[in-house]
Amino acid sequence: MKGRFITLEGSEGAGKSTNVDTVCATLESANIEFVRTREPGGTPMAEALRATMLEPWEETVDGLTELLLVFAARAQHLNNVILPALNRGQWVVCDRFTDATFAYQGYGRQLDLSKLEVLESWVQSDLQPDLTVYLDLDPAVAELRIADREKDRMESEQRAFFLRVREGYLARAAEHQRFQTVDASQPLAEVRAQVAGCIGDFIARSALQ
Repeated sequence: MKGRFITLEGSEGAGKSTNVDTVCATLESANIEFVRTREPGGTPMAEALRATMLEPWEETVDGLTELLLVFAARAQHLNNVILPALNRGQWVVCDRFTDATFAYQGYGRQLDLSKLEVLESWVQSDLQPDLTVYLDLDPAVAELRIADREKDRMESEQRAFFLRVREGYLARAAEHQRFQTVDASQPLAEVRAQVAGCIGDFIARSALQ
């Protein structure tokens, strides 16, 4: 099979890290070679840009500045990790990708979506994930889940911001058939079972192509 690109999306508290583990375990069971990575980040330089973006600066961080940092990190990540892996025939499992940028910077920061579309075209050309698993969670529930966590600049935003982020994710899910939406408010075991089911179905479909 040729390389496939799987992304996992969701807001803070939705259980992404745990369910990235689930995705990877499902691929391992199917003897599929893969690379696990994340955004922003995935390379030393991209991780440094991530840290810069999430730092709680004393000055106001403009939404456009944040957007450009995200895409700068993505360009580095794509060219040094994602594209080489896919070209080798490996699968790539990525904790967030460009759908997060549309949700967080587009809807959350209320930036002009046409600017995001231009940057998306410049940085990744026509590359899109083959499958996106979106963990949907009410921001009120997410707040409770991360209440005791030490928060970065993004996680410290108000609920209104995360309501817009969720609106963005749901809009993307409605627009793109590659999305599989899982209700992340369910018990963890049920969420993991559904995520594993999504990946298992995708593996089966991929084998036929």
